[in-house]
Amino acid sequence: MGAEVEVSYCVVNTEGREVLMACLDAIGRERAAVGFATELLVLDNGSDDGSAQAVRGRRDQSFELIALDERRGKAENDSELMRRARGRYCLLLNEDSELLPGATAQLRAALEADPRAGAAGAALLAPDRSPQPSAWRFPSVSTALAGAVFAHRRYTVQSAGNQPRRVDWAQSAALMVRRSAAEAVGYMDPAFFVYSDEVDFQKRLQGIGWHTLHVPGALAIHHEQLSTGVLPERRIVELSRNRDLYIRKHHSRAAAALVRWLTAWTYLARAVAAVFLPGHDFRRYARHVSATLHPDRGEGLREAAALRNSRVLGPRTQEPGA
Repeated sequence: MGAEVEVSYCVVNTEGREVLMACLDAIGRERAAVGFATELLVLDNGSDDGSAQAVRGRRDQSFELIALDERRGKAENDSELMRRARGRYCLLLNEDSELLPGATAQLRAALEADPRAGAAGAALLAPDRSPQPSAWRFPSVSTALAGAVFAHRRYTVQSAGNQPRRVDWAQSAALMVRRSAAEAVGYMDPAFFVYSDEVDFQKRLQGIGWHTLHVPGALAIHHEQLSTGVLPERRIVELSRNRDLYIRKHHSRAAAALVRWLTAWTYLARAVAAVFLPGHDFRRYARHVSATLHPDRGEGLREAAALRNSRVLGPRTQEPGA
């Protein structure tokens, strides 16, 4: 009988074949370097770009491929992978995340050293290797106010420093989760199609006594496929509606209304600045303003998935529960 699995690499891919191959290459290097048993689970989220076929064609490492016909939400897909995983730890990765050498070992060591840590996030780098913010305070009226007075980086961003530290939440682009903690909290809430799903997950972990770590020694390049890819209008709508859902779920309707106005003011200021600054898109910031003030309007990524499912699978396909 083989050794018990220590780490399960859990990758969700949606229309990202090229970056997915780089992600899997990096995982292969990590699996060869660590001194414990691992497994790789890849969930292809109804991609139409040949991603599933490209994964099937790889012979460099063992893996389990879950190829969906119906496109679903990120929270639902991450939850399915964690339920299927056999490892003590699940390393959640986007298809656009590329682990750098030693990241797996660093994240695991941080969780081993802190028995009440339910999750540990890597430090994210842009493709040019410049640092990206990757851990933050939980969203609230105070964080929205910090953004409105342009103190966001000082007050809200928590990914500074050179040593592992407790943070409110870390981005799920490269997030190692203690599987027993995920089971205890009931995995991710499918009400969040994408965006704010990992924030809600880590907030609920905190609610039952777990916490999250930021691990600067674990590095991953984040190619930001979601923010730079197609459907920018729908992404703005989805981002706004799920931010509002999070505030209403964990605070109150009054708090959500205040956060909407404070956040809209922040985007409005950026829109005005974009008129005078080269390389900034006034229309994008303006669309953020309207989507933030009216998160119940417009069509987001959930509707795009439903439209794609109807086109590919037929009109009887139900909207994904995400």
